[in-house]
Amino acid sequence: MRQKELRLALVCYGGVSLAVYMHGVTKEIWHLARASRAHLSHPDQSSALSGVAEVYRDFLEEIEREQKLRVRVLPDILTGASAGGINAIFLAQALHSGHSLEPLTDLWLENADVSELTDPDAEPMWRYAKFWAQPIAEWFLTRPGNAVSESVSPETRAEVRHKVSRLVRGRWFSPPFSGDRFSGMLYEALASMAAEPPGPPLLPPGHPLDLAVTATDFRGHVELLRLHSPAIAQETEHRMPIAFRSKVGERGGEGIADPLELVLAARATASFPGAFPPLELAEIDRLAANEGHHWQGREAFLARIMPGHVKKGTVEEVALIDGSVLVNAPFGAALRALGGRSAQREVDRRFVYIDPRPNRLRSLREDAGHEVGFFGAIFGSLSTIPREQPIRDDLERIEQQSRDAERLRRIVMGMRPEIDRAVERLFGRTFFLDRPTPRRLAIWRGRAHEAAGARAGYAFSAYVQTKFSGIVDRLAQLTLAAAPELGLGDASLVEEVLRAELAARGIDALTGEDGAASEEAIRFFRAHDIGFRIRRLQLLARRLSRDWEIDPEIPDDALDLARERIYDILALYYAADDSEMLSADFAEAARHVLDDPGAVLDHLAARRLLPETDIAAEEMLAAALEEMPRNLKRRMLLTYLGFPFYDVATLPLLQSEGLDEYNPVKVDRISPEDATSIREGGTSDTLRGVEFYNFGAFFSRFYRENDYLWGRLHGAERMIDLVASTLDSVVRKETIRRVKREAFLAILEEEAEAGRCGAGLLATIRSEVDNRLG
Repeated sequence: MRQKELRLALVCYGGVSLAVYMHGVTKEIWHLARASRAHLSHPDQSSALSGVAEVYRDFLEEIEREQKLRVRVLPDILTGASAGGINAIFLAQALHSGHSLEPLTDLWLENADVSELTDPDAEPMWRYAKFWAQPIAEWFLTRPGNAVSESVSPETRAEVRHKVSRLVRGRWFSPPFSGDRFSGMLYEALASMAAEPPGPPLLPPGHPLDLAVTATDFRGHVELLRLHSPAIAQETEHRMPIAFRSKVGERGGEGIADPLELVLAARATASFPGAFPPLELAEIDRLAANEGHHWQGREAFLARIMPGHVKKGTVEEVALIDGSVLVNAPFGAALRALGGRSAQREVDRRFVYIDPRPNRLRSLREDAGHEVGFFGAIFGSLSTIPREQPIRDDLERIEQQSRDAERLRRIVMGMRPEIDRAVERLFGRTFFLDRPTPRRLAIWRGRAHEAAGARAGYAFSAYVQTKFSGIVDRLAQLTLAAAPELGLGDASLVEEVLRAELAARGIDALTGEDGAASEEAIRFFRAHDIGFRIRRLQLLARRLSRDWEIDPEIPDDALDLARERIYDILALYYAADDSEMLSADFAEAARHVLDDPGAVLDHLAARRLLPETDIAAEEMLAAALEEMPRNLKRRMLLTYLGFPFYDVATLPLLQSEGLDEYNPVKVDRISPEDATSIREGGTSDTLRGVEFYNFGAFFSRFYRENDYLWGRLHGAERMIDLVASTLDSVVRKETIRRVKREAFLAILEEEAEAGRCGAGLLATIRSEVDNRLG
């Protein structure tokens, strides 16, 4: 059975109260991951699924029966800003631990209200508190063109006016909402998740899960810049990403990080300026004391996320505010997380971003004839404009990666006939009939390296220089990642000292007078060039993919089995790399790299054991070749031995070390504009949180129920679309329509049983489902 992984990198925007809608969407991603995990890995648990998860499981089973394809859905990269960051954090915790996401629903519906978040010291203490402010509040809320009348639906204006009035008559010139109360709510929701018996993790054992949210360091921290003159300059950096990476365990119950670290990240990224006080570390320490929670990894966590402050001793003075002030759509963090992520089978990588309000042009047209008012300017600058800043630059970076992947395919396919002939002339056609033992593979590989270098001529020197630069750059990046306390803005200084050390060891002259690689360079590449090994295996895997090359004489099951074997070999190199990158010994050497760069190089040369890994890899490859039919074995040998020819030609062009998923990346959006099976009209006809400058859902329980429910429905529709789009053949429209209807009805039934949403709202939407899809 052919297998494919649909990997999702989720980007959750900041959107103030529209985060309630985003939670509904992320809940469907969670349900789909549950269904996928049960379907593929836990058949005994598959029967325990119910509701919409059961609908997803049935859809995946139907795909397997009809298309002979097993699809595994893996949401393995999650990023977010502001309240969207809260959704990313809780989804990551649920995926990693196997716990339920339901407690977050209670947090949004019950506690995400101004009445619950308001600081007790900021509330009016008695009827006549600030009696002189009552006329001001009434004028503000009832004058013609006031903020409530302009942006709130008539049936909810009384509730909003009442709650806004309390804020106006409460504490002035201080944030109305309580940071301690908010942190306590977040901790309580995480504790509620942990209190329930966990299921299995929703990602495969050993698979990395990346989580990153944005925060803004209000006072800033110093980072160093490398210039020509002066050599070192300082700048104040206010961006403070808070990132977590953890490999999923065998059993459920283990979170992605300490709950207090997740609370700190969630509280910081959603610290909306003016509404909440900035987050200071003392707030989290008070929470730990109140809950009796021993924060064992406190110092290590702080050293990782704010190394500059730790080094200067200013941790207690750090003030963190809303992450969307500077980075509202953290695509960059998701792109960085692709690095070092191995693929065990065919991968369809998607970047999925949730945008509750994508149609800004309509709002621009509606507002064009109105003067920008006092409150409109304030809320626009603090809320709307940062969150609506275009993401074109990020999407263009993703598109460039996809274009590079497609360009690589065209180059390789164009070179293939000539390289195949060169390999056949080098070895003769008869060697393909012999049994390719590990010893023979090693000998043939060495001859192919020499031949590729000799044929490359002057281009070989450029190739060697490109390889060398890429390796040193990667070593510098990994060293800096292992020692963030160095306080460097980038890895350029580390790269400089590594280059100087290598030059002192005689590895500055990479080629000799004959144009071949020097003995010193060869030893360096053997010890450190993991990228070459991985690129070679990735090319083997690509030549087994149907989207690269089709040979009707090779059976599909032989291709699938061969691809699994190649991915098993790839895992050897990823494991060899990861084991040392994450070791405490390497971190200790990395901390002193500026004084002793040779220790870093020697440590990696001695501990990564790439030559030993090569022996194990060739034993596995020889065994895999024995399983292949003759025509497939010939293709694999031609590619494996011809790879040096490909690499010499493509590496200087593409500048890719090949250490991550190097496949075309597709981008998908989830928004009311893209999910119109039930109701057309987009955001304006479905969501209520857009009212009162996107704060509407914080003033009305009905608004939160409405947006949460539409988030689930839109999320279900788009999840079904995403799964269908990863298939080779088009799914019948009737099938998609049926599955969506079943999912919608299952969601409505779940919410009716839970009693979280009003009966009238559920009945209205159920009627629309019957009319449109019945």
